[in-house]
Amino acid sequence: MTVPSRGTSPGSAAEDTEARDTAADPEEAVADEGSGGTVDGEAAPDAGHGVDGEDGEVSKESVGSEESKDADETKEADTADGGMSETEAELAAQRELRAKIEQRKAERDEPIHSGGKLRGTAADLLAAVRAVESGEKPGPEFYDSPPRSAGGTPSADAPAPRRIAPAPETPVRTGLPGPTPEPGAAAPETVAAVQAVLTQGGAPDTLAPQAAQVLGESAADVLSEDPWQLLTVPGVRPEQADGFARALLGARCGPGDERRTAALVTWLLERAALQGHTALEASQVREGLAGHSVPGPDEAVQQAISDGLVLVFQDGPEETEDIDGEEAAAEAPLPVLLGLDRYAMAEESLADGLARLVRTGPDDVWEGSELARAAGAHGLVVHTGGEAARAEPVELAERARGLGLRTVVAVHGDNGRRRLGAQAAAVTVPDLLSGAAGPGRDAEGALALDLLVVLDAPQLDVETAAMLVESMPDGGRLVLSGDPGVLGSAGAGRVFADVLAARVCPQIASRTPDPGPIGELVSGIGIGELSQVEAPGKEVVIVPVRDAGEAVHRTVQLVADSVPRAIGVPPEQTQVITVGHGGSAGTRALNTALKQRLNPGPGRFGGFDAGDRVAYAQAPGRTLTGTVVSAAADGLHLDCEGSPAVVPKEHVESALRHGWALTAHQAAGMRWPAVVVVLPGDAAQGLSRPWVYTAFGRAERHLSVVHGVDQALARAVTEIPGPERTTRLRTLLEGLLAPSN
Repeated sequence: MTVPSRGTSPGSAAEDTEARDTAADPEEAVADEGSGGTVDGEAAPDAGHGVDGEDGEVSKESVGSEESKDADETKEADTADGGMSETEAELAAQRELRAKIEQRKAERDEPIHSGGKLRGTAADLLAAVRAVESGEKPGPEFYDSPPRSAGGTPSADAPAPRRIAPAPETPVRTGLPGPTPEPGAAAPETVAAVQAVLTQGGAPDTLAPQAAQVLGESAADVLSEDPWQLLTVPGVRPEQADGFARALLGARCGPGDERRTAALVTWLLERAALQGHTALEASQVREGLAGHSVPGPDEAVQQAISDGLVLVFQDGPEETEDIDGEEAAAEAPLPVLLGLDRYAMAEESLADGLARLVRTGPDDVWEGSELARAAGAHGLVVHTGGEAARAEPVELAERARGLGLRTVVAVHGDNGRRRLGAQAAAVTVPDLLSGAAGPGRDAEGALALDLLVVLDAPQLDVETAAMLVESMPDGGRLVLSGDPGVLGSAGAGRVFADVLAARVCPQIASRTPDPGPIGELVSGIGIGELSQVEAPGKEVVIVPVRDAGEAVHRTVQLVADSVPRAIGVPPEQTQVITVGHGGSAGTRALNTALKQRLNPGPGRFGGFDAGDRVAYAQAPGRTLTGTVVSAAADGLHLDCEGSPAVVPKEHVESALRHGWALTAHQAAGMRWPAVVVVLPGDAAQGLSRPWVYTAFGRAERHLSVVHGVDQALARAVTEIPGPERTTRLRTLLEGLLAPSN
C-alpha cells in the first residue's frame, strides 16, 4: 500500500503574514522568513522564478485557529450521534468511483496509443468536471451514476501489439529553431478596463496586465462579479483579495461568501502545487480554509467537490474478498485527497504513458554496460548517479546512433547542454517538445525517434513529463537519468522519485563517483555525513562570518577578487547561491551589492544595464541565466549560455531579476566553474540535506562557503531530509504494472 507523503497545510494565517512570490519561489519563502525579510510589494519582480517547491511549510499544529479546532471537535461529536460526516460522504462518493475504476481495469492493460484519450480515473474525473461545468449534471449525480460497461475489452493476458515509429525521412517539424515564444500580451483596451476595476477596488493598477492575461478578454467583468478571482494573479494574497472585494461589494461581502470559499479552495491547491504537491489531504484543505476565517470549511470543501472545482481521490490497494474482517478494521484508513483536474489528468496520463512504454518496449539483446543491456531489452529504464555519471547515458546514446537508431539526448536547460559539449548534440526538453530542436514528429504526432535519453530527470514536473512521455512512440526506449539527491522540480510532482519508488522498470545505479574534494564532500552529504575534506588546490574554502552584513561583504570580495586571483575563475563564471530572496543576505541584497561592484549603472533598461547578469523566468519553473546584451523596441535582448532570448517590455518587471545570486532551487540542474554558497546565521531554518547537496554540488572547480550558521549546517545534513510532496504517481504506477498472481 502506498500512502501519499504528507506535506504541511498551506494557507495558514501565520503563512500569510508576509507576501509570497506565489508564481515562483514556494520553498524560498521559508528562507525569506528565516532571513528576516519580507517581500511585501515585491511579488511582481519575483513572479515566475518558481523553483522552490515547499514555500510556507508550516506544521499542521500551526494551521488554523483554536476556533477551527473547536469546530472540528463539534463536528466529530455530531458524527458520533449518528450523522454522516463530510469525510464519510467523500468516502462514499469515492467508493462509487472505485466501482467504475474496476470496470475500466482491463482497458488499462491494452496498448495506449500516443496522443490517445485519457483512461481510467482521469477520464472519469474529466467527464465529471465537464458535465458539471456544462450544467448537464449536478456534482453528486455523477457519483451516483451506474458504472460503464467494460464489454469488449481485450484480455489482460493478451500480448500488446507494437507500433513501430515511421521511417526517419518523413518527420514533421512542429516549429522552427529559435527562442521559445512568449505568451501574447493582453489587448490594451482589456488592460485599461481591468485597471479601472482595480482602481475602483483600491488595488494596484500595476496588476492589470497580469490579471488581463490570466482572466482573458472579459477580465474586467469577471473581477466585477467575483472580486476573489484576483487570487488567480500570481503574488496576490487572500487578505488583499478580501480588501478588494470589500471595496467593490460593500455589505454584500462576507467570509462565507461562496465565491470567496471557492476561490480559496482553488488557491490553496494551486499554492500546494507550487510547493510540489499534486494533491492535498482533505483535512489540510479544511484547515487552510479555517485559517482564513471560512465559517464552514467542511461545507466549503463539499461544495467545491459538488461544483467540480476539485476532484477527490483515495488511492490504495485493491480490495479483496478474502481479507479478514478484523485485519481490515485494524488497517489504517487511507487519506482522502483533493486535487485540481490539470494535475490529476497529468498524473493519470503520465502513469498510462509510462505503462505503455513498459508494455510495448523492445526485447533486443545489446552487449556492453549494464545500462546498455537494460536499454536494449526494455522500453523504460531509470539511471541514477552524480555529475560524472552523466557520461554513461551519453555514451549509450552514441552507441545507439552507431546502431542506426534515431537517438536524442535532452537536458534541463542550456547550461546542461554546454556542459555536455557540442559532440553530444543535446537539446533542451522545452525545445524538444515545442519542435524548436530535435527530430520533429511523425504523422501520428509522436517524436520521430527510437531512443530518448533525458538527463536532469529530477527537474521534470508532472505536466512536462506527461507531455514528454505522451510524445514517445510505441516500441521506443526512454532512459530517465539523474541524481536523486538534488532538490526536486520547480513544478508540481516528484516524477523521478516516484518512478524510482514504484520499481516498475530496471534501475541502474552508476558506480562512477564525482572526482576531487568537491565530489567527495557532496557524496558524503548525500548519505547524511558532513565531513572535512582535504583540498590542497583550494577546491573547497570555508569563510566564517559573524552576521549578514559581513556575509554580503565577503561574498562580493570572493567573487570580484579572491576567486579570480587565487583560482583563476573570472566573476562571470562564478555563481552565488543563497537560501532565499529576502533578508539582509538574500538574493536581492547580494545582487544589489554585486551589481554595484561588478557592473555599476543607472539601470536605464527597466532597472537593468548592458552587461548585467540576470535570471529570466521564461516560463513558470524554468529559469534561464544570461547577460543583458541590449535593449530594443521589442524588449531586452539576452545571451543565455550562447542562445539568444528576448524579454518583452511588458514582462521585464515580472519575469526578470538580477542573477549574480540565485537560490539553490533556481540553480538546480545547472553548474558553474566556481560557486559561492552564502549561509547567513538567520537562514538556518531554510536548510535541509537536499538543499545543501544541491547548492554545494553546483560547483565544478571551486566551492567557497560563506558560513554563519554554526552547527545548523551539520544538523541539516544529518537530520533534515527535506519536506515530502503529496503525489499519486507511485500508487498509479503500482496499480497499472503490479505483477499478476
